Amino acid sequence: MTQFLNQIINSLNVGSIYALIALGYTMVYGIVRLINFAHGEILMIGAFVGYFLATTFSMSLIPLLLLSMIACALIGMAIDRIAYKPLRTAPRISALITALGMSMFLSNLFKYIFGASDKIMPPVKLIGNIDLPNITILTMTITVICMIALEYTVKKTKAGQAMRAVSEDRDAAQLMGINVDRTISLTFAIGSALGAVGGVLYALNYGNLEPYMGVMPGLKAFVAAVLGGIGIIPGAMVGGFLIGAIETFVKGYISSSWANVFVFGVLIIVLLVKPTGLFGKNVKEKV
Repeated sequence: MTQFLNQIINSLNVGSIYALIALGYTMVYGIVRLINFAHGEILMIGAFVGYFLATTFSMSLIPLLLLSMIACALIGMAIDRIAYKPLRTAPRISALITALGMSMFLSNLFKYIFGASDKIMPPVKLIGNIDLPNITILTMTITVICMIALEYTVKKTKAGQAMRAVSEDRDAAQLMGINVDRTISLTFAIGSALGAVGGVLYALNYGNLEPYMGVMPGLKAFVAAVLGGIGIIPGAMVGGFLIGAIETFVKGYISSSWANVFVFGVLIIVLLVKPTGLFGKNVKEKV
């Protein structure tokens, strides 16, 4: 029974991180219809920014998170402007290949700057001299707060209305006076900020950082977003927790080597039954 409870706690912890990263994926795809495969590297950059702030300035978690979010938001906007904006009207395959190229560029850039050896994330305080609470509870709490804030932003704010309009019909939104490029840039900023939170929490949970650390979490978070219904915010959350649970229980009761097999196997089964994901709706495309 104790082992089962430990597995539940571990699955919630891992699932929270996947959910955070999946929120960034689903945010960008829902507005721009782009699968940003460089998003896993945004997680890595957020972790390295957190590591730098913790080791250089002994910064506590709250300001560390905020500065990491700002840094990654700016980097996300720069990636959009440099790599994706020139391809707005290009075939989707061009943007997809560019996203893969950007992913490899960022990971290799950080390998060149920081080296390939692992870095150890130092312990941090919550704020001031207050110790961190239980890391699983903290991770879950931050994840839920981020989801609620994102849902509120998209549904209740003027910027969110612009995002939804661009998502529905980019040309019509532009005719209505919406600055499409600015809206897309804001989307990348928010998605990248969420990736930074995931990166910092990942570093705090696992302790080690290295330039390729974002590859597998990013891929599994993408699976979580697709599983829940990419473009659907609650779906990304549910998908993240579901992938975390599958991975944790397979590792705990079967074998670590089978975890990825089960994760991707469940994705295939769900998509065969419901191609749009658990929360996705069938949408007729214009021809």
